Amino acid sequence: MTTSTQNTYVLTLDAARADLATVGGKGASLATLQRAGLPVPPGFHVTTAAYRRFVAHYGLQDGIVAAAGSGDADAIAALFAAHEVPDELASPIREAYTALGEPAVAVRSSATAEDLPGASFAGQQDTFLDIRGADAVVDAVRRCWASLWTARAIEYRRREGIDPADVALAVVVQELVDADAAGVLFTADPVTGATDRMVVNATWGLGESLVGGQVTPDELVLDAATGAVRERRTGDKEVMTVRTPDGPAERPVPAERRRAPVLDDARAAELAALGRRIAAHYGRPMDVEWTLAHGMLAIVQARPITGLRDPWNDTRLGDFLWTNTNLGEAIPDVMTPCTWSLVQLFMSRAMPTLSLPDLRGYGNIGGRFYLNMSLSAAMSGLVGISESRFRSLTENTFGQLPAGVAIPPVPLSRMRVLRSLVPTAVRFMASVPGTLRRLPAFLEGNPRRCAELTERIKATSDPAALARLWDDEVRRLVVTGSDMLGAAGRSDPVALLTVQKRLRKLVGDADAAALTSGITVDGEMLASLGPVVGLALLERGDIDEATYTERYGHRGPHEFEVSLPRPAEQPGWVEQQLGALREAGADPLDLLRKQEAAHRAAWERLVAAHAKQVAATRKRLRRWAGAASKREQARTEVIRAFAVARAYLLRAAELAGLGDEVFMLDVDEVAAVLRGAPVPDSSERRAAYERYAALPPYPSLIRGAFDPFAWAADPGRRADVYSNINGASAAPASASGDVTGFPGAGGVVEGVVRVLRSAEEGADLRPGEILVTTVTNIGWTPLFPRAAAVVTDVGAPLSHAAIVARELGIPAVVGTGTATSVLHTGDRVRVDGGRGTVEVLTPAT
Repeated sequence: MTTSTQNTYVLTLDAARADLATVGGKGASLATLQRAGLPVPPGFHVTTAAYRRFVAHYGLQDGIVAAAGSGDADAIAALFAAHEVPDELASPIREAYTALGEPAVAVRSSATAEDLPGASFAGQQDTFLDIRGADAVVDAVRRCWASLWTARAIEYRRREGIDPADVALAVVVQELVDADAAGVLFTADPVTGATDRMVVNATWGLGESLVGGQVTPDELVLDAATGAVRERRTGDKEVMTVRTPDGPAERPVPAERRRAPVLDDARAAELAALGRRIAAHYGRPMDVEWTLAHGMLAIVQARPITGLRDPWNDTRLGDFLWTNTNLGEAIPDVMTPCTWSLVQLFMSRAMPTLSLPDLRGYGNIGGRFYLNMSLSAAMSGLVGISESRFRSLTENTFGQLPAGVAIPPVPLSRMRVLRSLVPTAVRFMASVPGTLRRLPAFLEGNPRRCAELTERIKATSDPAALARLWDDEVRRLVVTGSDMLGAAGRSDPVALLTVQKRLRKLVGDADAAALTSGITVDGEMLASLGPVVGLALLERGDIDEATYTERYGHRGPHEFEVSLPRPAEQPGWVEQQLGALREAGADPLDLLRKQEAAHRAAWERLVAAHAKQVAATRKRLRRWAGAASKREQARTEVIRAFAVARAYLLRAAELAGLGDEVFMLDVDEVAAVLRGAPVPDSSERRAAYERYAALPPYPSLIRGAFDPFAWAADPGRRADVYSNINGASAAPASASGDVTGFPGAGGVVEGVVRVLRSAEEGADLRPGEILVTTVTNIGWTPLFPRAAAVVTDVGAPLSHAAIVARELGIPAVVGTGTATSVLHTGDRVRVDGGRGTVEVLTPAT
C-alpha cells in the first residue's frame, strides 16, 4: 500500500484533511476534538473516497439510486452483501487497525449529512461495537456502508430533501472504551436553550442502554460556569450494556448500584469543564457523548444541539462583566456566522493568552463582539495584579468603569491556570521577537501578496481547487496577519498602557494629549490617519487614485465583516470622499501641522518645567509611538487579509451556488461544501442574524444574563450599562440632558449636534457640526475634518475617536454610553474635551 493510497482511503483520527466531505459529520467532529487536545479514544477514518471506490468498483451507483427512489432498502442491502471489499480498500484498513494495536474497536458510520447544525441525523446509520480482528473490522466497515441505505435512513433523507446521489459514508474505527459508565452532556439546556446550565444523563456500562431507551438514567443539572450541581435526579438503572466474549450484551445492574449515583459532584464538575472547552471551541451549544473508564473521562462524540432559541448569547455562561469598549470599535456590527468563525481564528492567534481551555476570554452576545473582563481580571489577580491595579492598567483601553459597576470574580485555581495557560503563554511570548523581526518584510510584501492571491481566487473555476487554496494560502494569510498583530501588540505593552498616564501626572491632560499627537515614526503617521491624509495628498496631486485605492481601499467602517463590501468595491467611492473633503473646507494637512506645532510647544513647556525628566520622557514617547505604529500597521494588513478572505467567499458562493447564504456558514463549512459536502441548513442562523441585526446597539457594559430582545423592548433601557444582578447597577444617567464621558481630545467648542447611526450617513454631517455617534473606527476618519467636535457612546482614551481627534486638534468626548440617546440632532451644545463633558445649551425645537 502506498502512502497516497493510505491518504486517500484511510486517515489518522486527527488528520487536518478530516473534514465533513472526507470523513463525514461524526468523523470531522472527532478529528476537531482530538486536534483541540480533548480526551478522545485513538482510532482512524475510512474516508468517503473508500465508499465511493467500493461503489464504483462494482458499478453499484445506478442500482442504489434507483432502489432508493422506490424505497427498496432490501435490494440495496443485497448489493452490498454480495460483494467483498476489494484489496485496494481492505489492505489500508487492515494496516491502520494493526497500527492501532489490534484492540477491540467500535466501528461507527459517519455520513456526510450527519451531525450538522441545522438537523440531527444521529442514529440513522449503524454502529458495531466490540469488533476484534482485521477481517472483522473490514466486514464491519462494509456493513456500515450498507447502513447508509436502510429504510429509516432513506426515508429520513427524503423528508429532509437530500438527494440520494449527494450522500456518501465514511467510517470511524476507534478503540473501544471498556466503560464503567457513559452518558450524554448537553452544554445548554436542550429544552429551554438556557446556556447558564448544562444537563447530564448518566448510566452504568457502555451507554447503549441509554441510547436505546432501556434505562432511566441519572439526570444532573450543572452550573455552566462552575460545574456545581444545581439539581440531581438519580434514576432506577435496571440494565446496563457490558462487554462479553460474544460481544456487547444487556445485563441486570446489581441491586446496590441501581439507585446509586453514577457521577459524584467532583466528576460532574470535571465533565462540565470538558463541556465548556468543547462549546467554546465550536462557538455553539453542543450535545456531547462521554464515557468513564478507570476514573478517566473520554469524549466519543460531539454534535451541535439543534433547535435552540438563543444560539448566540454567551452571557448565559455565568455571572461575568462584559465590555465592547475596545472590541466594539473594531467590529461594531452584528457579525454573520462566517465573520464570527474568522474572528475566532483571528483571536486564537492574536490573543492566545486571553482564554482558558474551558473559559473563553471573549464572547458573542446577540451577534456582537464582547470581552470577558471578569476572566481577564481573575487571571491578572493570579499573577499579583490587584483589581484596582487592573482597572488602572486597562483604563486607557476600556475606559474607567462607572461607579457601582463591580467586576464579579471568577473562581480560578492557580495550579489549573498554570497547567493550562503557562505553556501557551511561554510559546507565544517566545515567538514574539522572531515575529517582530519578520514584521517589516511582512508589511512591505503583504499588499502585493494579497493582490496576487485575490486574482488567483477570481481565476479559480474548480471548487475543490478553491478549497485547497483556502487550506494552503488564504487561511495561512489570515493566521500570519493575526500572528503579526499579536506580536506588534506585545512589542512594548508597558509603554502602551502607562506612558499617557505618566504624562498626565507630569504635565496635565492637555499637554499630555499634545505630546502623544503630532508624532511620526520613520516619517510615517499613525495608520488611523491614513485615509484622510491620503485624500489630501490625492487632492494635491501627490498620489494618484490607484495608489490611494491600493493603500486604503480595504479600510472601512465594517472592515472585519466579510459579508459587506470594501470601500474599493463601491463605484465612485474615491470621488465621493474627495467631494466630502472639499465641502469640509479644512485641509487635514493644515490641521496636522497645527497639532505638530502644539506638540512642539508642549515639549518646550516640559523642558522648561521638568528638565530632569526630559531624557526619560523622550525615551518613553519614542517607545509609545513605536509600539502604537507597529500595532496599527499590522492591523491594516490583517484587514487586507480579511478582504482576501471575502474575495474567496464570494468566489465560493459563485462556484457552489450559495449566494449570500455563504455568509451564514462558517469558513470550514464553506470549504467542505466546495469539496462536495451537502450545504448545511442555515435558515435558523439567518433568522437569528436578522433578528439581532434589527436591534439597536447593546450597552457597552453587560453583567449577567442579558436578553437583547427584552432589553430593546424596555422603554426605560440604558445604552451604557446593563445588569440583571440585584444591587449591581451603575449610578443613574444624568437627568439634565447633559452628557459625561472620558476626555478624548482637549479643547472647548460650541456647535449644533448631528447624530449619525452609521458612517454611511456621513453626507448628512455639515461642516462645523458636532458629530455624535455610537462608535467610530478608521472608516469614519474622513468625516473628522468636517466636525467641530466628536462625541461617542463607546470609547476610551486609546479609542479611534480619541486618537484621530487629538491628531487633528478636534475636541472629543468618548465613552459617554448615552450620547446618542440623550442628545438629538439640532441640539446646541458645548463640548469640553479636556473635562469629558457635553452641556446642552439649547435643545432642538
